[in-house]
Amino acid sequence: MSHTKAGGSTRNGRDSRSKRLGVKLYGGQVTNPGQIIVRQRGLKWEPGENVAVAGDDSLYAKVAGVIRFSQKRIMSFSGHRNRKTLVHVDPIK
Repeated sequence: MSHTKAGGSTRNGRDSRSKRLGVKLYGGQVTNPGQIIVRQRGLKWEPGENVAVAGDDSLYAKVAGVIRFSQKRIMSFSGHRNRKTLVHVDPIK
């Protein structure tokens, strides 16, 4: 009679690689046109002045300039006050 369980194959061992999401350039940093500022899924950060949204929801600069973050208040349907973070690029003069 066996005293140990038979060694079958395990069901673990699979995982996806991390996607390296998040803010790539911070407020006050200088950016070039087309440079990615934020990598994200969905619009956690929203585009502001001189910022556009890529097909994968990343935000990138449309002009060369200095990055600035700001917040706007929004009202939800249930009456809660929420904030959304906007990303702007102020052009270099």
